[in-house]
Amino acid sequence: MRKAVFGLASLTCPSCMKKIEDALTGWAGMGSVTVFFHLEKVRVEFDENITTAEEIERVIASLGYPIIGTKIA
Repeated sequence: MRKAVFGLASLTCPSCMKKIEDALTGWAGMGSVTVFFHLEKVRVEFDENITTAEEIERVIASLGYPIIGTKIA
């Protein structure tokens, strides 16, 4: 499992956090999903054989939350 942290440009309310968690939880290849509302960050664990950080970024961005930085471990 790889880990990634995505910085978000506009996480404005707790329902935004829930929207991201719901979209990513259950996504093929996803492990854990944690959204840090006050830090405007999303931390995920994912199986890089099934999905990529770029695909995860696209899902988050498609919800209306632009990515401003990504760190992959």
